[in-house]
Amino acid sequence: MKITYFLPLLFLYCLVAAQSALKTKNVFIITTDGFRWQEVFTGADSAIINNLDYVQDTSLIKDLYWDDNLEQRRKKLMPFFWSVIAKKGQLYGNRLENNKVNVKNIFKISYPGYNEILTGFADPLFIPNIHVNNRNQNILEYFNSQKEYNGKVVSFTSWNMFPSILNIKRSKLYVNSGYDSIINDGNDLSEKINEVENQVTAKGHTRYDQLTSIAAKEYINQNHPRIVFLSFGETDEFAHHNKYDLYLQQANSFDKMVSDLWYAVQTDPFYKDNTTFIITTDHGRGKEESSWHGHNCFTKGSGEIWMAIIGPDTEPVGERHIAEKNYQNQIASTVAMLLGEEFNSSHKTGKPITSSVTIPHDVSQNFVEQTASK
Repeated sequence: MKITYFLPLLFLYCLVAAQSALKTKNVFIITTDGFRWQEVFTGADSAIINNLDYVQDTSLIKDLYWDDNLEQRRKKLMPFFWSVIAKKGQLYGNRLENNKVNVKNIFKISYPGYNEILTGFADPLFIPNIHVNNRNQNILEYFNSQKEYNGKVVSFTSWNMFPSILNIKRSKLYVNSGYDSIINDGNDLSEKINEVENQVTAKGHTRYDQLTSIAAKEYINQNHPRIVFLSFGETDEFAHHNKYDLYLQQANSFDKMVSDLWYAVQTDPFYKDNTTFIITTDHGRGKEESSWHGHNCFTKGSGEIWMAIIGPDTEPVGERHIAEKNYQNQIASTVAMLLGEEFNSSHKTGKPITSSVTIPHDVSQNFVEQTASK
């Protein structure tokens, strides 16, 4: 067999053989809406942070998030990403390193982006950001239909569009979205969370991310779901209002919420050392100082995104410095791969991101030795 054919088959065999050896038993998909790769990998943008059209107090916001050193600057903005994920996980999408993550859908707005993340399919049919039930089967629905996971797949989202994106009429998923009350199981904290939400007077289409985080953590603590989709929205909200200072503050808050959730997971015996986080965004934003706040198919940069993965089966290489290209439509099948499954859907899905999984050495070595002896 020619080596050009042998090596891909070797890797595929090892990957399949490794499924039983994977430690991941639970997966959390976490998103923050419309957050640019530029801030993830380079921190606050020097041009925008000094622009009074987008920042109310440039001196104060620079005290909080600016440093002339790139590595220190991005760490000030997102300390968990660059203190923990960069050491124990993987970060994809630094285009300065020619490491790219792109969306496949041509629309580059939220509904098509979340559809692509969750279904693995860049639907060519345009669905604007309105309440239209999604025709495509999603990865949460797929797992919830299986006996092992039924009733253990949940979604908490700030944006109230997700009952339609996840098509709860068909999927029967538990989705807590917008200002929905959480299930009150009789404990005081659940009651207080619902009370605080009810006291919010100006309820828009996006719930405060902090309330989404608190509600999700309480539910997770009480019910221990196996697959969680957790989606935050305020980074996009502040960007659309041209408020770069609040956009940065919300990014920093997002980093803290993910950090708190990771700590909660790693100190819970049910989740400890068997849970993988996949963290990403639904779309990019404009590249330029004048366009950073917008995104659509006509705004350059809107299809450029990023991704982070941390978990027991992910090699701790940190920031990926190699030239490669991954896509948003690969996330759903990557979730399935981590759980030792294959996402069988009626539509074609992206292939799993195999670099996110470490194939045990004894599996690959054993196959090489067996093959060599034949």
